[in-house]
Amino acid sequence: MQAWNSLYHAMTAAEEKRPFSMATLRRILAFARPLRAQLIAFCALSVVGAVLAVATPLLAGQVVDAIVSGDAFEVVLRLALLIAAIAVLEAVTGLAARWLSARIGETLILDLRRAVFDHVQKMPIAFFTRTRTGALVSRLNNDVIGAQRAFSDTLSGVVGNVVSLVLALIAMLAISWQITVLALLLLPVFVVPARRMGRRLARMEREAANHNSVMSTQMTERFSAPGATLVKLFARPERESAEFVARATRVRDIGVSTAMVQMIFVTALTLVSALALALVYGLGGWFALQGTLAAGAVVSLALLITRLYAPLTGLASARVEVATALVSFERVFEILDLKPLITEKPDAVAVPAGPVAVEFDGVRFGYPSADKVSLASLEEVALLDTRGGVEVIHDVSFTAAPGEMVALVGSSGAGKSTIAQLLARLYDVDAGAVRLGGIDVRDLSAVSIRDTLGMVTQDGHLFHESVRENLLLAKPDASDGELWEVLRRARLERLVTELPDGLDTVVGERGYRLSGGERQRLTIARLLLAHPRVVILDEATAHLDSTSEAAVQQALGEALQGRTAIVIAHRLSTIRSADQIVVVEAGRIVEHGRHEDLLAAGGRYAELYRTQFAGAG
Repeated sequence: MQAWNSLYHAMTAAEEKRPFSMATLRRILAFARPLRAQLIAFCALSVVGAVLAVATPLLAGQVVDAIVSGDAFEVVLRLALLIAAIAVLEAVTGLAARWLSARIGETLILDLRRAVFDHVQKMPIAFFTRTRTGALVSRLNNDVIGAQRAFSDTLSGVVGNVVSLVLALIAMLAISWQITVLALLLLPVFVVPARRMGRRLARMEREAANHNSVMSTQMTERFSAPGATLVKLFARPERESAEFVARATRVRDIGVSTAMVQMIFVTALTLVSALALALVYGLGGWFALQGTLAAGAVVSLALLITRLYAPLTGLASARVEVATALVSFERVFEILDLKPLITEKPDAVAVPAGPVAVEFDGVRFGYPSADKVSLASLEEVALLDTRGGVEVIHDVSFTAAPGEMVALVGSSGAGKSTIAQLLARLYDVDAGAVRLGGIDVRDLSAVSIRDTLGMVTQDGHLFHESVRENLLLAKPDASDGELWEVLRRARLERLVTELPDGLDTVVGERGYRLSGGERQRLTIARLLLAHPRVVILDEATAHLDSTSEAAVQQALGEALQGRTAIVIAHRLSTIRSADQIVVVEAGRIVEHGRHEDLLAAGGRYAELYRTQFAGAG
């Protein structure tokens, strides 16, 4: 069984041809350093287990010799009890080693996943807009587990196999060097074809993994509410099914071929083991009959031969296993090596207390290129797009005094949402400054910005969690009374009361169990709960009907009272009540002023008013 496990790992490991990296090894050791005491204990137990495994065949041979020579029963009984004690000790040692192996492996998985998860959360929004979610999740799952195997499987295998091989060879050579040499000559008969077939199997499994990855992506996209709607509206289900079945069929065919190759391995292993045993019994029996070898020695050699083949095949596959583990580590480190574009200064300060002013001072900004925020492997492309850095916000300057509402209007794609994201420091400006309370946002702590600023985006995103959990994102310690109060102000109290589980009703993926207007009102309720001093509304009422909009506008009026607000306007009612209107086109401010003044000026705002807002007025 040990030999089969070693060979199976060699078969299923992808044999990567890449140079050994000392830098990668040093980083691996840095992750393993907190576990060094457990690793030492684990290696010690592996050595003890290997010694015990070789001791049993030698004792079995002594039992046979004692029986053949007619020794007293007490001698045979003593040897039998010793074998039993060694078996118990070997079982206890194996359990302890397995517990340590699992503990080390699972702790390493935890540490790696925590490191990757925390690091990914620091990445800019541009990273998430480019990365395929499935590829990123794979790093947290498959690659982390692959890296973990370097400690839980490969390390124990190498340590135990080296000790077992050395002890078994010494014991067999001591008993009969002739039989030992002949037994070793049979090994290439098995190992050489096995390695060739192992590479073939590795290629098939990589192909199957690729097909499974594509099928997983297809299912994830098509089984989401928006994806299913798109398929029903524009695609042909038959075509989707045919594409899926074609890949699933190939996976099935690979599965059949894999099963046959594995069976060939098992058959080859059984055959070579049988030939080796036949050699030991035949040649050893002849030596025994000639009186040059004891009968017990023949039995010991027969039992030791299995202890010899298993370590040899295991060590033969160790190189592939180590290379595979290094690849997994390198793929994890690829993520950790991506530098966040937005970092917090060590001496970051908090936003001053009291009402907060917002200031944009000569702001210029261009979205970063893909090579600065992403990886080709995460986008599943051969080469990253190096385009980027083209300025989309040009010398934008305006001020929102404490308690003042500023409305941003302009054509679609003019840069309004980008300006809002710069204020929330989802991106950093390339030139100029964005200030909260007179302090550059780059000098503020992330916690302070989060506590000061509240934002409602266009899509009204909700997590696949309960109404309560989605609200508590804004204020984790909020009471039920506070939750019901913000729901009442967002005109959602009656709806939530009628839901099957009230506040504990799960809203579905992206909130799709609610209507568009209900989702948006729930995000506004979340904003009301956060009670920020600065509010950004990015088309916050875009998905509301007239009745819902009127109710929410009343709630927003209460929330905005005495607070600074940046509103990306969609409805005329919001624009009319603004203290200042900033008209943005192609990333530039082309007009600013009050509603009546801009209409009288007859410029771009007046044109937008006639084409977009006149009907609403």
